[in-house]
Amino acid sequence: MNSDFGTNRDAVFGRAGSVPGVSYDAGLRQYMLSIYNNMTAGVGITGVLAWLAGNSDAYKAMVQTVGADGRVGMSALGFVIALAPIGLALLMGFGARAMSAAALRTTFFIYSAVMGLSLSTIFWVYTDQSIARTFFITAATFGAMSLWGYTTKRDLTGFGHFLLMGLVGIVLASIINIFLQSSGLQFAVSVLGVLLFTGMTAYDTQQAKYMYQANAGTESTSKLATFMALQLYMDFINLFLYLLRFFGQQRDQ
Repeated sequence: MNSDFGTNRDAVFGRAGSVPGVSYDAGLRQYMLSIYNNMTAGVGITGVLAWLAGNSDAYKAMVQTVGADGRVGMSALGFVIALAPIGLALLMGFGARAMSAAALRTTFFIYSAVMGLSLSTIFWVYTDQSIARTFFITAATFGAMSLWGYTTKRDLTGFGHFLLMGLVGIVLASIINIFLQSSGLQFAVSVLGVLLFTGMTAYDTQQAKYMYQANAGTESTSKLATFMALQLYMDFINLFLYLLRFFGQQRDQ
């Protein structure tokens, strides 16, 4: 689940606010290119490791346990891998000020790799073809919304508060549904998840542009590019996972 580090981002880099007159200079283009390069590299690392681990019987044996009753559980290593991305994301969110640009970028790539191991389980549930199909649908949706967020003249800053409330609502609904096991609630959460992270993609893209204006010419610009790559990376991954609930075809048991 996506974690919103907007508060920490503001503390580290300053508030972006509303900057409708952002200039489209060479520095801004280079900054946005760095964001997309880092984000794309992160998604690539995640995808490759998820596929490799998901198709490795040795890895599956290390992260799963099978009880005497035949029930499949998660090993201690499996729990570590599942929780590690949360710890690394918090490290980047709260430790960005103290970290160098190179250290922050390296941590982001480590985070992407561990996330790939964590997401390897989707290859045990869904067919490779449906995963690939969902990936391309996600990429097209993400690209369209990110382009709109970058080029729109409409200020989306206020929209972010509704997105944050939506994120909190989805988290709470997901926790409640662990106990209710309601298919209707699960469907509603999936629909809201797609809408939420589609909107988050546009919002975070515009915020990345605004943050550049607030920090242009400072040493924090390169760290900001990595941090915003993390934001967009999480938007992409979460959008992909919610779309997979609709387009994913389960493997034959």
